[in-house]
Amino acid sequence: MRTLDGRIAIVTGGSSGLGKATLIKFASLGATVINWDINQERGEALVNELKTTGYTTYFFRLNTANYDEVNQAATNIIGQFGKIDILVNNAGITRDATLLKMTNDHWQQVIDVNLTGVFNCTKAVSPYMVDKGYGRIISISSVVGLFGNFGQTNYAAAKAGVIAMTKTWAKELGRKGINVNAVAPGFIRTEILDAMPEEALDKMKAKVPLQKLGNAEDIANVNAFLASDEADYINGATISVDGGISL
Repeated sequence: MRTLDGRIAIVTGGSSGLGKATLIKFASLGATVINWDINQERGEALVNELKTTGYTTYFFRLNTANYDEVNQAATNIIGQFGKIDILVNNAGITRDATLLKMTNDHWQQVIDVNLTGVFNCTKAVSPYMVDKGYGRIISISSVVGLFGNFGQTNYAAAKAGVIAMTKTWAKELGRKGINVNAVAPGFIRTEILDAMPEEALDKMKAKVPLQKLGNAEDIANVNAFLASDEADYINGATISVDGGISL
């Protein structure tokens, strides 16, 4: 039976969407889960919500694009728990526009959070995993990082970079007992998609061989597998969870 009993896990951007689903899944499997998120209101509300379930969760407000904040938060976790077993790099933003309309600020904002943020968190956390000789690092990429997408130069570049960093870290950290993998979601029904017209969602579904959109739990389940001992020999992989759209 899959379990994360006794594991200390960090989920970035864990207050909503894929991050929230992953945080709840990990907690349900016995992990102590720390949510690193910039949205304090949502982060604190989620901790209060989960108190009634018996799950052990904490919230730290930080900006993953700021290395000093991330490094201090990692130090605090080590001081409190003595280890970090799992890191899920999930925090991300979008600032969509075609190349000719994309501003320099929108380019940089997405790169700062979606790429540099992943670097910052992994750099801050991985030394503690190396010390223990154990770790699971899971970074959320996207099928956009594999195939590109109209109007998403910044997002596609960042998500492709996440895959490249995952492969590099798998080579560097694998010998230290740390498994590093990426997950590439396709069309997943989150708050962003819920705000779209149903007609647009139907067109998206039609492109997927399974003829349906995924949900946040589909990603959370894969993250839980990769975080578990059942995935002990998976390293450097990018797992597409997309209903077959990447075929």
